[in-house]
Amino acid sequence: MKICGQYFNKDVVNRVQATIEQDPEISRSALSRRVCRWLNWRSPNGNLCEVSCRKALLELDRRGMIQLPEVLVQYSFHRRRDSKPVEVSGVAEVDGNFSKLGAVKIIQVPNRYSELSGIWNNLMNKYHYLGSGPLCGAQIRYLVLTSSGWVGALSFSAASWALKDRDNWIGWPEAARVKNLQYIVCNSRFLIVPGVHVVNLASHVLSQCIKRLGTDWLKRYNYRPVLLETFVDPEKFKGTCYRAANWIKVGKTSGRRAKGKGDQVGKGQKDIYVYPLQSDWRSILCSEPERGLGVRPRPDNPIDWAEEEFGTVEFFDNRLKDRLHIIAKDFFARPGALVPQACNGSIAKSKAAYRFFDNRRVNMGELLKSHIEATVQRIKDHDIVLAVQDTTILNYTTHLKTEGMGPINTTKDKARGLILHDTVAFSPDGSPLGLLDVQCWARGKPGKSKNRKVLPISEKESMKWLKSYRAVSEVQKLCSDTMFISVGDREADIYELFYEAALDHDGPELLVRADKGRKRKVEEKYLWDKMRSEPVSGFCDVFIPRKGSRLARTARLKIRFSQITLTPPRGKKLPPIELHAVYAHEIDYPSELTEPLEWMLLTTVEVSNFDDAKQRLKWYTRRWGIEVYHRTLKSGCRIEDRRFDNAEDIETCLAIDMVVAWRIFFLTMQGRETPDVPCDRFLKEEEWKVLYVYVNNTTELPKKPPTIREAVRMIASLGGFLGRKSDKEPGTTTLWRGLQRLDDMVAFYRITKPLQRAGP
Repeated sequence: MKICGQYFNKDVVNRVQATIEQDPEISRSALSRRVCRWLNWRSPNGNLCEVSCRKALLELDRRGMIQLPEVLVQYSFHRRRDSKPVEVSGVAEVDGNFSKLGAVKIIQVPNRYSELSGIWNNLMNKYHYLGSGPLCGAQIRYLVLTSSGWVGALSFSAASWALKDRDNWIGWPEAARVKNLQYIVCNSRFLIVPGVHVVNLASHVLSQCIKRLGTDWLKRYNYRPVLLETFVDPEKFKGTCYRAANWIKVGKTSGRRAKGKGDQVGKGQKDIYVYPLQSDWRSILCSEPERGLGVRPRPDNPIDWAEEEFGTVEFFDNRLKDRLHIIAKDFFARPGALVPQACNGSIAKSKAAYRFFDNRRVNMGELLKSHIEATVQRIKDHDIVLAVQDTTILNYTTHLKTEGMGPINTTKDKARGLILHDTVAFSPDGSPLGLLDVQCWARGKPGKSKNRKVLPISEKESMKWLKSYRAVSEVQKLCSDTMFISVGDREADIYELFYEAALDHDGPELLVRADKGRKRKVEEKYLWDKMRSEPVSGFCDVFIPRKGSRLARTARLKIRFSQITLTPPRGKKLPPIELHAVYAHEIDYPSELTEPLEWMLLTTVEVSNFDDAKQRLKWYTRRWGIEVYHRTLKSGCRIEDRRFDNAEDIETCLAIDMVVAWRIFFLTMQGRETPDVPCDRFLKEEEWKVLYVYVNNTTELPKKPPTIREAVRMIASLGGFLGRKSDKEPGTTTLWRGLQRLDDMVAFYRITKPLQRAGP
């Protein structure tokens, strides 16, 4: 978990508690210093981040993960050591121009115990409406002295955590703000004593301080700030001196909200002024931290599947993360339910869910990155993984008020919606391991297809296949012992994709079904003619699932394979590519079929014998799994029925629905592939107990939890699965129907459980 910007895993927490138990008399300060050394937790100037560590330890104690030693009043950090009051003498009183002041000196206050600190505090307490403090975080204070005496004082301290107008003006992503906030310094106090009335003195003092602040800050904290900010109360001041010193007004603070007034802003709004200290300030502030896959540590012991899949989401606000887990579990418990129904009809939960989806800090990419990292962990247990990519269309034509949609069919039918291109990782046995890449967009104005032959691949929609391949290549780097095969249908038959795979020798392999309309050439001969002339290597049977009006059947295929040198299409200045081809043609097919099954598979994986060719065919048949997944997403989670005001909110909701759809599909396949695993790995104790009691019409529970296969079949029976001897294992449709009924049963059990304990 991440607290105060630092990750605390299970080992660190256990080590802290062990230290407390071994040395019960250890002070909290000593403990925090020791933890900082373990974690090498230091500020830019090399000092230990003791205060931040103290806060983190208090939070761990609040969560019950450690038990801090008691605070003893004799500890020195509990005794306030303010400087002794110093009577200020020599405060100037001047009315005129600079000639009466003499030289203006800016004097830095060295520390809080010095005599200058006492003078600064007394000036602020006597003349400034906010007093002397306390000031927050890193800070530097200055006094302004002339030959006439003390004329003013200033302080610069840590910037505000978040300001809407300031952050919008900077163009700050959330991650960049958290990383680079230290490079903004706030002019938290500015005082010209009331007896001094000299034109342009305030702006002159500001300019002199700004010139030396960067160097002074660097000496004290070992880094240089790039932007200054300050706040001006418009009811008291006009901000004239800041404007004269070339500060920029960028907006207002939110002010304090009055209780019981809803979103009405109360009093206290202040004007925000900023001043850049160097020309490249924006690039420095907007640089985001390294956030590649596998950078953030995974949860040690996730409470449930929602934390396992979304545990590394970085919102920098735990309330958003908690709301995400609630929404994900509600969506999984009631797949297909609309948002209010999934929230059990609660107005408060429904409002919170819609606010979550409308929050600009929440987006599809951030939500899915955590799930992809969880997928990577599952992938590491497999030697071969099939990364199947495909495109589906989300139709929102009836949602007339939803903004940001684009055309999805022809210009005549005026259908509107989104295009979804995703990549799902499958084991060779067909178990879905999770998502690896998701691309979602709305098409622009039609007409680009007219110029498709002259446009580069980067400007075509076909670029989606290359983007998916590159995303899988990034995952490949984290799983060096796993061989990835990127699988695509005929639409993926793009020469640039094969060329990309040929350049990346350490990247994923390719397995793509060739499109006959491409008229691929091999050594000046058409690919299909070339493969038909190859000798038959053998025969194999492939099960073809039902699709629409086409019935399921087992196809008998005649297999040929060969190594080929693929020639680039005319007009593309790319080199020939060495590939392997597997050609399968159906024989003895039913008479009612107009066309037999005919596959031409192109792959970068070597095919040297008949067994290799059969394996490549089996790999390609796993591509149907992504079609099952899309059906689960649309029919089970009913993503096309979601009602939102804009496409961005739909994409955010889609991210959660996609993980829920994967979870349903995953449970379905686990019941087939690992049938003997206990179901308590996937279901909570009260869930499997309620399920068992209801389905078996008994009050006696088994000594051990049922297996996952038994649990899946019981859930599916709630959705209409009969479980006859002739029936195969249940599918995703009956499973998501059963999950909805199971959630209602568990909810009723939770309500009546206290009554059962109380008795009649």
